[in-house]
Amino acid sequence: MSTKIEISGETKGERRVLTGNAAAAYGALLARPDVVALYPITPQTEVVELLSQFHANGLLDAEMIQVEGENSAMSSIIAASVAGGRVFTATSSWGLAFMYDAFLMAAGTRTPAVMVNVNRETPGIYSVSCSRQDMMSVRDAGWIQIEVETTQEVLDTVLMAYRLAEDNDILLPVMVSYDGYYLSFMSEDMEIPPQEYADRFLASLKEQPERLKLVPGGPLGFHAHALLEDFMEYRYKHVAAMERTKNKLVEVEKEFEDIFGRNYHGAVEEYRCEDADIVLMTMGSSTGTARVAVDKKREQGIKVGLVKLRLFRPFPKEIVAKVLKGKKAVGVIDRSVCFGWDGGHLYNETKAALYDSGQNVKLVDYITGIASLDITIDHLERAIDEVGQAAKGKPVKDVTWLPLE
Repeated sequence: MSTKIEISGETKGERRVLTGNAAAAYGALLARPDVVALYPITPQTEVVELLSQFHANGLLDAEMIQVEGENSAMSSIIAASVAGGRVFTATSSWGLAFMYDAFLMAAGTRTPAVMVNVNRETPGIYSVSCSRQDMMSVRDAGWIQIEVETTQEVLDTVLMAYRLAEDNDILLPVMVSYDGYYLSFMSEDMEIPPQEYADRFLASLKEQPERLKLVPGGPLGFHAHALLEDFMEYRYKHVAAMERTKNKLVEVEKEFEDIFGRNYHGAVEEYRCEDADIVLMTMGSSTGTARVAVDKKREQGIKVGLVKLRLFRPFPKEIVAKVLKGKKAVGVIDRSVCFGWDGGHLYNETKAALYDSGQNVKLVDYITGIASLDITIDHLERAIDEVGQAAKGKPVKDVTWLPLE
């Protein structure tokens, strides 16, 4: 049962208890896409089911393309986007792997598409379970990647993703990721904002000069082969646009907060870090558990804080280096494995960021949560204890596989 919230005498939004998948579907609905490409895969299926239901009930006025596979889904939204349409799709794991060549093309052709990826273990060892291995497998594909923690953040970030993707200073595809089997199916109280709020938030995209689009019979070509200096220039401009995303996200979130009253602190969120000697670093749905562990250790007099990373690509190395400056040790929680390195992806990215800044901060990595194993409070408290030992100069393993210890 839903209720209305009254703020300053005006109806702000509708309270609902929804899953993360439902939040993604409502976010797409509020963005008013022109074309939605649909193909189900666990644990993303609920997203396309709800969008199909919205369309059948007349709530979603969009061209719905029910494709035969994920490669066609990505190819369809590329074509619709370069023709000027607003597009959406969703996938997970094997589906992301299947669309890989089209996924690369979407980035290379600067297609302002929005997609949600519901994190799940990738092919290799067959596992219908949570892991971030899928989103990490495409970290160098040229997409903007944002990882979210709550159902409310899913909906809100889908809306913000359109502001990033379709901004003429960016014009890059955006992937919003969240943990499958945890956030995908977890039901939480959240707010669905009124359509007029979403329209107001996205209105500025209509005020900017219209982007180039492919028109039948027109002079514009698409996906031509680039040679020598032209190819280098395209790559250079792509990288530059990704770097601009870091500041653009701050601008977008400020406008979002002005309208909706919520803010997610840009690329990185700090919790109890002001006087912290040591910190945990997390992404995604386990962050709430980490906050509980931090609070418990604070009650014991341990000065520990928490850093939540939201923007994974482009990696906000300058911000990460700034928030970790002066800390004695950092424990990184990884839900994926960086094959070829001894550790996880977030650990290696953070180590590189600290190296560039010239800081000598001890980093300790904890790989956990793979194959839907729970990231527990006890595990995180143990991690905090070990990071505390590392801060005192005592020997601690650089990488620990928590559930196996």
